[in-house]
Amino acid sequence: MADVEASVRGLVDRDRDCTQKALAQMDLRQKITLLIGEWKAAGGGDVLSDVRDRVRLRPVKTAVKPLRVIAGR
Repeated sequence: MADVEASVRGLVDRDRDCTQKALAQMDLRQKITLLIGEWKAAGGGDVLSDVRDRVRLRPVKTAVKPLRVIAGR
């Protein structure tokens, strides 16, 4: 879905026709809404994570220090 949103934004930024991509985006949103409704009807009550939560939970990449080579050993 993020790819479709980025595609729509790119088309709008370039002043291009984004009708097909925007309709696809609205269709995806409608499907997600339906899936969430079914999930809740089946007893789902957990708080669903959003993009900010997923980014925050990603492991932080640490810088790797290069090995020092000591001559003569």
